[in-house]
Amino acid sequence: MEELEQLVARMEAGELPLEASVAAYKRGSELVKFCAGQLDKVDSQVKLLEGDMLKPFNAADAAGGDD
Repeated sequence: MEELEQLVARMEAGELPLEASVAAYKRGSELVKFCAGQLDKVDSQVKLLEGDMLKPFNAADAAGGDD
C-alpha cells in the first residue's frame, strides 16, 4: 500500500515524465490487483474472538442463528 500511495502522489504531483508515468501506472495496476487479492484472502479468513478461542466467522451466528 505504501508503494502504491507513493506512486499515486508522484503521478498527481506531475513529477514523472510520460514514459515513467506509464511505467508507474502499470506498476500501480499490479499493486492494486495484489492488494485486492490480499483483501479477498483476509476476508475469507475473518475470525471472531469468543472467550479465549478464535473461531471462523459464521454469518448465521452473527445474525442470531440457531446454536
